[in-house]
Amino acid sequence: MTESRSVPGPAADADVPAFWRALGLPGLIDVHVHFMPPRLMEAVWEYFAEPGPLIGHEWPVRYREPEEARIARLRDMGVRAFSSLAYPHRPGMAESLNGWLGGFAERVPETLRTATFFAEPGADGYVRRALDEGARVFKAHLQVGGFDPRVPELDGVWGALADAGTPVIVHAGSGPVANGFTGPGPFGEVLARHPRLTAIIAHLGAPEFDGFFALADRYERVRLDTTMSFTDFSGHSLGGFPESLLPRLRELGLDGRVLLGTDFPNIPYPYAHQLEALAALGFGDAWLRAVCWEGAAKLFDLQ
Repeated sequence: MTESRSVPGPAADADVPAFWRALGLPGLIDVHVHFMPPRLMEAVWEYFAEPGPLIGHEWPVRYREPEEARIARLRDMGVRAFSSLAYPHRPGMAESLNGWLGGFAERVPETLRTATFFAEPGADGYVRRALDEGARVFKAHLQVGGFDPRVPELDGVWGALADAGTPVIVHAGSGPVANGFTGPGPFGEVLARHPRLTAIIAHLGAPEFDGFFALADRYERVRLDTTMSFTDFSGHSLGGFPESLLPRLRELGLDGRVLLGTDFPNIPYPYAHQLEALAALGFGDAWLRAVCWEGAAKLFDLQ
């Protein structure tokens, strides 16, 4: 199943550039990075610090820093492209978030221009406007939003994204704490209605790995991101990854359908640890190249 690896994972953030250079890559593409308006970012960090009921245990945010410092960290590590995921937790937030995210993308050229939505009347209208304005990836957070992805108000949203071929990163798994309409069932019904939707399942679908991998087998445009998976912290928050799925994880990765995600800056360990954990799987350098760069580069048409 595995093969000997020649490139060890980085032990510290300062070692990250040596890691991707040794793989022969021009850098990293991270599809699961959070940037939000400052007041909202602080509120999210406070929620993690408590910890809130959707967290379930201690979760000290390691990179609780000013925005410019976080951008500089990503640049120093050689993250050449990254999302700026933000998400509403109630109606009436998404459109203003999209305005801020558009401005962020204009200020930070490495950003994959990101947008979001909520289950509310008019969502299809502002999603189409975001597409017209150049959004390259969307975020849907079913756990935080607690909404049903199958509601009629979102049917036009999923249809527009499917028609545009624009990826949507969906937190549909029940980790770290189940809420609302998480799990593979509700979002699986969305995919049945919109089988050409390009969806990236966050956290490999944790903890319902089997169900989300089955969706990836059924729908060729479904991908998964690695966010927090296989780290020392993941067992506490996301559940253990089943050994029976490791061969499929390797196959999907080599096929360009497993993408690097980290949850930066909202992680309780160094950024490098995510890469170290992936390298430790022993799937080989070709797999690491596909996950850390090639799959996302093809999806987002990056050089």
